[in-house]
Amino acid sequence: MSALTFRRAVEIVGMKWRPDTSIESAAAPGAQAPHTKSRRGFLGAIVSGVGSVVIAPTVVGAESAQDGRGRSLRGDRDGRGDRVGRGGRSGSGARNGRRRSGDAREDHHGLHDGGGGPERFVRLFDLPPFAEPSEELREALIECGRPGGMMDALDPLEVGPVRLITEPELSPNNRDNPTHTAGVTFFGQFLDHDITRDAGSGLGRPTPVRRSMNLRSARMDLDSVYSGGPGDSPALYDGFRFRIESGGLFEDLPRDDEGVAVIGDDRNDENLMLSGLHAAFLLFHNAVIDDIATGQPTAADFAEAQATVRRHYQWIVVNEVLPQFVGQPMVDYVRTAGRQIFTLPVARIPLEFQTAAYRFGHSMIRPSYRANLAGDGGEPFFGLVFDPETFGNPDPDDLSGHSRAPRRFVGWQTFFDFDDGEVKPNKRIDTKLSTPLFQLPMFAIPAGRGEGLGPMSLAARNLLRHLTWEIPSGQAIASEINAELLASADLADLGQLGAGLGASTPLFFYILREAEVMADGLHLGPVGGQIVAEVLLGLLELDPNSYLNAEVNWRPTLPQRNGTVGDDFRMADLLTISGVDPTSRGQ
Repeated sequence: MSALTFRRAVEIVGMKWRPDTSIESAAAPGAQAPHTKSRRGFLGAIVSGVGSVVIAPTVVGAESAQDGRGRSLRGDRDGRGDRVGRGGRSGSGARNGRRRSGDAREDHHGLHDGGGGPERFVRLFDLPPFAEPSEELREALIECGRPGGMMDALDPLEVGPVRLITEPELSPNNRDNPTHTAGVTFFGQFLDHDITRDAGSGLGRPTPVRRSMNLRSARMDLDSVYSGGPGDSPALYDGFRFRIESGGLFEDLPRDDEGVAVIGDDRNDENLMLSGLHAAFLLFHNAVIDDIATGQPTAADFAEAQATVRRHYQWIVVNEVLPQFVGQPMVDYVRTAGRQIFTLPVARIPLEFQTAAYRFGHSMIRPSYRANLAGDGGEPFFGLVFDPETFGNPDPDDLSGHSRAPRRFVGWQTFFDFDDGEVKPNKRIDTKLSTPLFQLPMFAIPAGRGEGLGPMSLAARNLLRHLTWEIPSGQAIASEINAELLASADLADLGQLGAGLGASTPLFFYILREAEVMADGLHLGPVGGQIVAEVLLGLLELDPNSYLNAEVNWRPTLPQRNGTVGDDFRMADLLTISGVDPTSRGQ
């Protein structure tokens, strides 16, 4: 690791590391004054709630977005990681006392792809696993993540989904995050499904990195939405527009006769909010291409629309969502000082990111949500995120996916800020997860490779995956990147479980506790923040077609809700263009 540490770097560039980063501070630095845009009359239409979209003439070739990965329109269903949404120095070879696995000595990065097809996961750090596998260790990890255990927020589910939202004092262990809106969780999950899909590793069994396959493109190219494009995935499209159907009141994902969503990644139908977000992106593309085309859309129109959609999505990742994940100072540090740990020459997903760091989003999930304001017979539709008692119902009372009914749509004013006072917060990033996540629905549990289902608790499954991928400890990584270490007292409760967990802590738990102690749960701390920021920014920097590379000083070209075009393009603006905003819904 360079001697330029995060704390020192933020001092150099005139910033301050603080735990109170707000949504307002997350805008891109140096934002330009907005300017009006009048091409093709979209601005007047957006004010009135109807019309098409203005497009700048930026064209990317209509290559297959998935590079051969979209072979199954519904996705593979045989063990692809747990489906709730996960939202130093790069080692240059094995060193004495470091990683001991044979695959590390062969190539610890795991970059020998052997040509096309799925990409391999890689490692960021040439460090030993946090612990040697043993039955004692496995039992300690399961105990840590068990229902009612130390990571369970113990939300009183019996009071119902409404009171869990309106009376936060009922969940003293599960604090609201005033700097995050509720939709950030599901955007993070959507982003995860765009860049990573584990090709069926076994839970808790060491797996060589050379056998770890990622079925998604590591580029933020929306291959989970576009799949192979109209040519290779025709079932997703109506010409060059996406198929979209109705759920009764409003839009729904296209579904087959069995109700299975016909989309580029089946995981995007696992909860109502995620299915709604996927549908919004389908509609976003359709609005963009409708504005571009002068008649029936062509392949060239599709390519231009796809490039425009991708770039605005990537802009939102960098300028709205990532600052909420890691704090604006960390984003500015990585963009100013350059990547220090994610130094690979190609875009790949590191196991430390996929298995641990990016799973911080599980801590942000609320036990319940207000899905919409007037969908349930004219009344708001509230539901637990998962409720085992409703599994299998055609219109369950929870907010799980895989169902179609008139009330099952998303009122986005709950999840993103439309300046109407209706938006709700996330939960803080800490070691307490919402209670429904300790009893996952069966459809969210991947079928493993011969080891059975394993624990139904998401926390326990996350911890066991550290054994699968031999992930280094949080302490080892913090030392490697010269980050401030958590004190022993900060992990004393974990240490009581035995197996040396207090001194050599699974990275997932360490990152959550680090955020809790060092940032009051408002965003990630130095270890988790640097991993997440470097990987997400690095994936864009390593993609020649991303907005950071394809066009010098690219800025959003689509209008904001106020009718101007400027640097403050956000999810609320994308949802407005998609026609799923509160004004368009009339709710």
